[in-house]
Amino acid sequence: MTEYVAVARIPEGGLEAFLAYESTVLPLLSDHGGRIDRRLRSFDGRTEVHLLSFTDESGLTTYRADPRRAAAAHLLAASGATVELLPVTDIPPD
Repeated sequence: MTEYVAVARIPEGGLEAFLAYESTVLPLLSDHGGRIDRRLRSFDGRTEVHLLSFTDESGLTTYRADPRRAAAAHLLAASGATVELLPVTDIPPD
């Protein structure tokens, strides 16, 4: 299992287009062995954080290359959001 954190920073006025993008691309995750384990949004709607997991590293690669995702890229661009993707691992509590 490989895990990632995606941090989206959404400018004022961009949330509607960002949500339209997400409603198109997030359902594609399962086609690539991926899922959202957590989805969090700040109170002001300007930052969203996803904890994503894939059964293997190739899942992220095929998800990112999915032509259905590419077809929705204009929605992400219209939102003005920037997305940072970080590979992560669990740290056991002390």
